[in-house]
Amino acid sequence: MDRVMQIIKVIEKNPGIKFREIMRETGMKNGVLEYYAAKLEKGGVVKVDRSPGQTRFYPPGLPDEEVILIKNLRQETPKQILSALLENGTLSFSELVEKTQKSPATVSLYLSQVKRDDLVESKTIDFKKKYNVKDQERLRKIIDKYHPSLIESSADRLADTFSSL
Repeated sequence: MDRVMQIIKVIEKNPGIKFREIMRETGMKNGVLEYYAAKLEKGGVVKVDRSPGQTRFYPPGLPDEEVILIKNLRQETPKQILSALLENGTLSFSELVEKTQKSPATVSLYLSQVKRDDLVESKTIDFKKKYNVKDQERLRKIIDKYHPSLIESSADRLADTFSSL
C-alpha cells in the first residue's frame, strides 16, 4: 500500500486523529508525513482542523457539526461531561464535578467549551442551574458510528491535562 492510501485509511478509521498519532500509526517520519498531509489537504482529500496547539485530520465530506462533536469526544474531560449528561439527563455543576472527578476549574473550562460548541445547554430548574445535552439522539448516533476510534489514547489525555492549565 502506498503512503497516501495508508494515511487516508488511518484518518478514515480515526476521524479527528492528531498529526503525531498518524506518525505513530504509519511509522512515517515528521517531514514525510508533513509532505503527504499537505498534499492531501491541498487536494481536498482530507479535512484539517487547526486549533491552538493541535491539528486534527478528518475524512472529507464530514459535516462541521460532526467534526465539532468528534473533537470534543476525543478529549477526556468533554467526553466525560457529555457521557455523564447522556447517562443522567440533567445535572448541576457540582454533580458534573462529582461524576467526572475533575476539579471545578477544569469542569468549568470544558463545560464552557461544550456550551460554546452548542452541544450542551443550561436551564434554571428550582433556582439551580442545570445542564443537559442539546441533541441526545445526534450525539448517540455519532458515538455509535465512531465509538471504536474515539477511545482516547494517553496522548489525548495528556494534551487535555495541559490545555486545562
